[in-house]
Amino acid sequence: MKLYCLSGHPTLPCNVLKFKSTTIMLDCGLDTTSVLHDGHNTGGWWHLHLGEWACELKECAGRVFVDSQPEFCLPEKELLDLSTIDVILISNYHCMMALPYITEHTGFTGTVYATEPTLQIGRLLMEELVNFMERVPKAQSATCWKYKEIQRLLPGPLKDAVEVSTWKRCYSMQDVNSALSKVQLVGYSQKVELFGAVQVTPLSSGYSLGSSNWIIQSHYEKVSYVSGSSLLTTHPQPMDQSSLKNSDVLILTGLTQMPTANPDGMLGDFCSNLAMTIRAGGNVLVPCYSSGVIYDLLECLYQFIENANLGSTPFYFISPVANSSLEFSQIFAEWLCHNKQSKVYLPEPPFPHAELIQTNKLKHYPSIHGDFSSEFRQPCVVFTGHPSLRFGDVVHFMELWGKSSLNTIIFTEPDFSYLDALAPYQPLAMKCVYCPIDTRLNFHQVSKLLKEVQPLHVVCPEQYTQPPPAQSHRSDLMLELQPPPMPYRRCSVLGLPFRRRWERIQLLPEVGPVATHLSDISILLSLVHHSALQWGKKVFSQPPIVQVLPLKKMRGLRVTLLKPVHVQARLKFAREHLDDPEEDWENVIWSDETKI
Repeated sequence: MKLYCLSGHPTLPCNVLKFKSTTIMLDCGLDTTSVLHDGHNTGGWWHLHLGEWACELKECAGRVFVDSQPEFCLPEKELLDLSTIDVILISNYHCMMALPYITEHTGFTGTVYATEPTLQIGRLLMEELVNFMERVPKAQSATCWKYKEIQRLLPGPLKDAVEVSTWKRCYSMQDVNSALSKVQLVGYSQKVELFGAVQVTPLSSGYSLGSSNWIIQSHYEKVSYVSGSSLLTTHPQPMDQSSLKNSDVLILTGLTQMPTANPDGMLGDFCSNLAMTIRAGGNVLVPCYSSGVIYDLLECLYQFIENANLGSTPFYFISPVANSSLEFSQIFAEWLCHNKQSKVYLPEPPFPHAELIQTNKLKHYPSIHGDFSSEFRQPCVVFTGHPSLRFGDVVHFMELWGKSSLNTIIFTEPDFSYLDALAPYQPLAMKCVYCPIDTRLNFHQVSKLLKEVQPLHVVCPEQYTQPPPAQSHRSDLMLELQPPPMPYRRCSVLGLPFRRRWERIQLLPEVGPVATHLSDISILLSLVHHSALQWGKKVFSQPPIVQVLPLKKMRGLRVTLLKPVHVQARLKFAREHLDDPEEDWENVIWSDETKI
């Protein structure tokens, strides 16, 4: 049983687990931090004169950027054949953004499993991303700078960009719709059988609407996949911890990116800086995603507005999917925490932003064009995307407000370095406040969790096994476990340490009377093992001795029944070849499996 790591980003994972002859992809996160090297959609540029290929690059404030449409770092596609993947398990909507690249361009024919909020909000985030990309001014592809001999000549951080050969432009809405048509909806604690050999179950992870951890188990082995989980009391259902107990292997990823930042403290800083700016006559810009943290920000502001005398200040939420996002948050009541579920039956809306909209304190628009242009007034607070500041309506507001020190930009999303995001806009007069709000598990919380659930082995990204480079003295910002966790990095392959104790097989009726001794059963199991190595998930249409699970595809065949003499002959053959090395079995052609 092996784990293939296809992503180097610990909070945007993409791993493939080969378990009991079933190939399972665990998430397909899209690393969008690559867009920080792009500057095509921002102003203030000087062309470089470094050769013919330098037309692909531009300089701003002493830093070099790529003059091309934004490209994203995809999961690794060369480590294994992605067309062999049977199922994809999605843990949350942030970890499915690469799905169209996987399902539409690799020969994938399997099924994707996700909860309904994950599917619907993931669709909104993809739709928003495609819409943003369509609005970016067209540009020629920049490919020459990606050659290693050229890239190493460039100044940092472009020189240090990794996996640039995998960077691709955004998918289309056609790709999105086709990919999401392959999703099968599941509910918490719903058991899904995969080919009769593996069972997968989603559990509430407490991080976002519909976010899930997954249990993957056979009759005698259990794997827990913990990704993007939270123990804080916010709007989602609380994390289900008890079901994670007694795991042979626990795959851990998606911990907080801000282990030293307290989310409650960041919310307080956010509100106080917002209030100071508005009182001084300035505007506040909040670059954010269209779902997730924004629900908590609006709820916090709902309680803060009146006390801070900000009742007359307009709040604008601008996104192509703003209306749908706000509506979806109100209708997924069964996926919310108990406190918010109870409001539905009063009846009251679970989130207070419904009241902000009714009283015209919060207005939402698909873009800065149309109605927004006529209704816009200042000073105000604007929530819009994209958090990278490379595309979306946020670019317009950076150009509009960036030259005044009265205005403030407040970063709340932890996915991007705010210094890198601001680099193309320098020199910048507006104030910058960094209040990253990340509710995912920190190292103290996850250490306590692991002591409670007690997995035999823990597998995690190598970043979690050592302190952050900038805080090398902080041993509390890493996992210290006994036995030590098994680390992985992009393009690594791990053999998982399962201690196989039992295996369940099915003996055919004609074999039963013959295989009466333990030695005979051992011979049968050996033959099954070699057969499975050679043929993976394929099913024996006329099994020589046993029928192997899992059963994926079967069709009834009319065959001659085995006579006792045939059974004895096959058993004799199995005994004679019991100790043959695996290399010999790789050269065997099984006649009942060959489609000729």
